[in-house]
Amino acid sequence: MKKKRILVVSYSQTGQLSRLVDSVCGPLRAATGCEVVAERIAPQVPYPFPWPFLRFLDVFPESVYLDPPPMRPLSLAPDADFDLVILAYQVWFLSPSLPITGFLTSSAGRRLLAGKPVITLIACRNMWLTAQETVKRLLSQAGARLLDNVVLVDAAPALATFITTPRWLLTGNPGRPSGLLPRAGVSDRDIAAARRFGDAIAAALRDDRELGEGPLLAGLAACRVDDRLILSERIGHRSFRIWGRLMRALGPPGSRRRTPVLVLYALFLVTMIASVVPITLILRRLAAPLLRPSLLRLKAYYELPSGSGDERLPDTAR
Repeated sequence: MKKKRILVVSYSQTGQLSRLVDSVCGPLRAATGCEVVAERIAPQVPYPFPWPFLRFLDVFPESVYLDPPPMRPLSLAPDADFDLVILAYQVWFLSPSLPITGFLTSSAGRRLLAGKPVITLIACRNMWLTAQETVKRLLSQAGARLLDNVVLVDAAPALATFITTPRWLLTGNPGRPSGLLPRAGVSDRDIAAARRFGDAIAAALRDDRELGEGPLLAGLAACRVDDRLILSERIGHRSFRIWGRLMRALGPPGSRRRTPVLVLYALFLVTMIASVVPITLILRRLAAPLLRPSLLRLKAYYELPSGSGDERLPDTAR
């Protein structure tokens, strides 16, 4: 039987996403019938980690409005053929990271994706719905077919991650497991357990299953939506577009005219997270009888195509 060729496209700053990719792809690399090709994309001007404060904020407008940075050429020929593509990405300001946007909007990236089944793999703090909707649209424009979506999030309480995630991004310090606050990021346990997705993909390819007939990862708890955050994310994304439009009008990335507005935006962002999220959670609870049907419909929609079902998991993993 001809080997199945799998392209893995990723961009990771902190290394967390790279560890997740390694966990998922471990069974695929070990499978005799699979060939895994890794493409770690990179912008021409690297993004720093840890982030300087203003540099971090300065990527916000372009992230929201999908203005891709100049990218380094891919190591692959655009006409290279693959049976499956795994697209692993981070979320920046409720949007796909700019390097991933650069890949998805490039002519070379679109040629690689055209006609291919794609599994998206996300590692983030907790809000990813808008980013995935954007990625779905860009994949469709490239002629690709979304097969599955796997999402791993920081399982710590939202108020704790409001402190730990910025600390990690701005200082490079994720914290200690025994510290007062939880360690930032997706847990090592969840990353290790993500190997189950690679096992399922390898089994489907070994059985020569037709890719495109349905998700490969249903029943493995691949994608769980926290419906308490749906309204907060929608409000946040709308405000991001308003602020992003203003900052883009002031000048290109790095423009000094942006600096005062970036500082003002940072104050607004802290205020919004500290107020809007709790307020929407309270309103959701008060209006639960009215909102619940629509939120459940949205939850089911956002969890497609893989879903949150866990019927294929062993009892000890549920």
